[in-house]
Amino acid sequence: MPVVIVATIVPIAEHREAVIAALRAAVGHVHDEPGCELYALHEAADRLVLIEKWESPEALAVHREGAALATLGGALRGKVTGAPDVVLLQAVPAGEVAKGQL
Repeated sequence: MPVVIVATIVPIAEHREAVIAALRAAVGHVHDEPGCELYALHEAADRLVLIEKWESPEALAVHREGAALATLGGALRGKVTGAPDVVLLQAVPAGEVAKGQL
């Protein structure tokens, strides 16, 4: 069963561009990971949000232990207000299949 993640990262204002650059660099590596169906970066005025979809909990577990996240963690150290707020979601299909779930 697919797993959807919403991870919110709040950069320290003066490091915002560096945080975005680090996240952009990580995206390509994560896209190449087995089981990655979606890994998309979005922004708001005060935060950055990654929306992720993994083909299974097992693929997510491998991602969490992978080099891309380890490298990203180092790149973000001292540039964010704290640990990302990570929410694990399960789809509740509604409406049209193509539009009602990730």
